[in-house]
Amino acid sequence: MASHVVGYPRMGPKRELKFALESFWDGKSSAEELKKVAADLRSSIWKQMADAGIKYIPSNTFSYYDQVLDTTAMLGAVPPRYGWSGGEIGFDVYFSMARGNASLPAMEMTKWFDTNYHFIVPELGPDVKFSYASHKAVDEFKEAKALGVDTVPVLVGPVSYLLLSKPAKGVEKSFSLLSLIDKILPVYKEVVTELKAAGATWIQFDEPSLILDLHAHQLQAFSHAYTELESSFSGLNVLIETYFADVSADAYKTLTSLKGVSGYGFDLVRGTQTLDLIKSGFPSGKYLFAGVVDGRNIWANDLASSLSILQTLEGTVGKDKIVVSTSCSLLHTAVDLVNETKLDKEIKSWLAFAAQKVVEVNALAKALSGHRDQAFFSANAAAQASRKSSPRVTNEAVQKAAAALKGSDHRRATTVSARLEAQQKKLNLPILPTTTIGSFPQTLELRRVRREYKAKKISEEDYVKAIKEEINKVVKLQEELDIDVLVHGEPERNDMVEYFGEQLSGFAFTVNGWVQSYGSRCVKPPIIYGDVSRPKPMTVFWSSTAQSFTKRPMKGMLTGPVTILNWSFVRNDQPRFETCYQIALAIKDEVEDLEKAGITVIQIDEAALREGLPLRKSDQAFYLNWAVHSFRITNSGVHDTTQIHTHMCYSNFNDIIHSIIDMDADVITIENSRSDEKLLSVFREGVKYGAGIGPGVYDIHSLGSHLQKKLQTESTRCLQSWRATFCGSTRLWPQDTQVP
Repeated sequence: MASHVVGYPRMGPKRELKFALESFWDGKSSAEELKKVAADLRSSIWKQMADAGIKYIPSNTFSYYDQVLDTTAMLGAVPPRYGWSGGEIGFDVYFSMARGNASLPAMEMTKWFDTNYHFIVPELGPDVKFSYASHKAVDEFKEAKALGVDTVPVLVGPVSYLLLSKPAKGVEKSFSLLSLIDKILPVYKEVVTELKAAGATWIQFDEPSLILDLHAHQLQAFSHAYTELESSFSGLNVLIETYFADVSADAYKTLTSLKGVSGYGFDLVRGTQTLDLIKSGFPSGKYLFAGVVDGRNIWANDLASSLSILQTLEGTVGKDKIVVSTSCSLLHTAVDLVNETKLDKEIKSWLAFAAQKVVEVNALAKALSGHRDQAFFSANAAAQASRKSSPRVTNEAVQKAAAALKGSDHRRATTVSARLEAQQKKLNLPILPTTTIGSFPQTLELRRVRREYKAKKISEEDYVKAIKEEINKVVKLQEELDIDVLVHGEPERNDMVEYFGEQLSGFAFTVNGWVQSYGSRCVKPPIIYGDVSRPKPMTVFWSSTAQSFTKRPMKGMLTGPVTILNWSFVRNDQPRFETCYQIALAIKDEVEDLEKAGITVIQIDEAALREGLPLRKSDQAFYLNWAVHSFRITNSGVHDTTQIHTHMCYSNFNDIIHSIIDMDADVITIENSRSDEKLLSVFREGVKYGAGIGPGVYDIHSLGSHLQKKLQTESTRCLQSWRATFCGSTRLWPQDTQVP
């Protein structure tokens, strides 16, 4: 029985690509040295999957930055501002699109469906001249073949590419991006032809947009695109891969009616209703790539349960036509559990990272063909039983407190306008207050201090002294820049989720469990394995210390419950909303302790609220209800004079604006620079938003600031406006302080 992996993490088990990229960007290493690191990573990944027994091994899932940007390069769809004049696209143009440069802003970046991965949004219009400008897919297929590994080249499908794009600046918002389908298909045909000539026998087209709520004309675009490509598919097997949710009945019918396609990949972890569609009818002679191993989480697969699902599907699909697969690319999980030498042994037995999931896929394929590894299955069953019965998972007091929440909607007693008036009397802020979102640069010296304190190489007294000095430095800088509401810079924190998780019960942490967020940026999500509570205050000491250094308001800085949930690997043995309510209660305790300590402005970041929105509209209202309720729980007990801020970045708010209003925060700060101010426009077009708005005018993720023009008129169009950076800073001090 065959096995398949949709995609694999790129960064390397110890973030080798991250460090190589940043060294290259800093001018410390050459392009050839970067390419060598990349080639070594690709080689090890392909050989690892081959050694594990995977039959259909993907290639072209590696990227120096992002797979959608790779497709933009393949199509030659470079925005004119980058000055590309044709030919093979190299690192200069590629990284300028991704990161900007000293004189040009980067392309927009936004979330990849409902994940914490970000992609670079293509900018398209009727005048774009598409051409085959990056041969990366073919080059990497040949590279694997030279190593003795036959791979399945993976391409972002043409329809999903267009649906994920946006009209370029100056192009009418109403422009139909799908009208470009016949202009990009010739390039796809060239790529397919080259891959076939190089010896490819299978090609995988990723079309995740098929799981969205699509209109008839969008589904027709799929039929049209793959019918047009059919002539180039001769002699090839073609797989269309979907993931992240169920496909609708109409999308299923459209997909399975395509004549030139050999196989269909479905997410059977998050797409449980798709199982019913398959059982009701599957095209004869076609392959089902059954995604039963979760690519989005780190829990070991319940092998007995997955095998049962696969055996049920055999009767519909045919035994020789089922391919065991991952639910999506393993890009969204950590790389290899073998590197976690400090993780609790019991918890570790419950987990599987990307390398282990590859083994699970092959074990299921072998079992389905009658060659079950009994020892492997027995160990898996024992781990499943251990997790269900472990006393460390359940805290009855926490469960009882969370259950009691259902009797209230936890709204503050007065309206936002009344609260803002009371807050202004206390804070006495100017008409256009300024603030920054939170973290200041994490210098090498800061990281050394934290690392040595954690390793017990310096005393707590020395650690506190060093952090206090850094906070004082940040406070003085903000006062010199005449910032109105200050932040302490968060020098004591590693990550906005991990920092809190380390101080909450029910969380476990890895050493090398890194996951790519964008470019070279990696995050290390905590693992929520049990009920969550707050044993003691988490931020009060540092916020109080910072406030003692200034007479200006100092923001207390917290990460909200929905963001902690969405940026963690979450337990899958209870509904997500129950875990979120538990986190909300813990943050509520912290908010109230900050208020008691004299902190009058408290920011509760919900950067990932939009990210968790279900992809199908029928599921969205339920999510938004409990997510917004969780946020309100955190601050329902504070006085009117305590100003509650929240922050969101890199998301589209149009479809959730009423839920944002329902959060009832006093001030919201949003990304407003890299998205070309489109997010701010949502708050002034057709909605009545009475709270304060802080449009982020300084993009800390782009190399050039491009700030002056952002400070002109946009921020004066709201009822109560703030100016802010957006997102905490990950850059170096000189870049961040050059603000007009």
